[in-house]
Amino acid sequence: MRIMVAAVGRARAGPEAALFEHYAKRITVWPFELREVDLRKNVPVGQLSEAEGALLLDAVPDGAHVIALDEVGKQLSSEAIASLLGALQDDATRDVVFLIGGADGHSEAVRARADRVMGFGQNTWPHMLVRGLLAEQVYRAQQILAGHPYHRA
Repeated sequence: MRIMVAAVGRARAGPEAALFEHYAKRITVWPFELREVDLRKNVPVGQLSEAEGALLLDAVPDGAHVIALDEVGKQLSSEAIASLLGALQDDATRDVVFLIGGADGHSEAVRARADRVMGFGQNTWPHMLVRGLLAEQVYRAQQILAGHPYHRA
């Protein structure tokens, strides 16, 4: 099973990018990839989430299990995320794609395509920080499934 994070925007060098890389390089059970998408043209504000959503959806491989990250999404415990990834792996899911939208959130097309909408709480997090939070949770899921003491609930 491959795991991809498709995210709007380009990360610059800094603590958020370093946090993502710190955990991404520790994920060894699944191939783990970041695909950044960025608009190359000016889009009217009211159409921004739709344009970004189209770019995100273009990055999704056919047949992938899609999880859109959104502040109004269902909150899952670390154990539940591990269970979900384990079940998808057991079901021979080829690709899992986490979608991180831009400042205006996800379009309706992204929500319609998503197999689930997940959130990291009701707080609004900087989108670059969400990448690091997600990478840590995928790493934690790997460790939970391996029975490693990294996760001490």
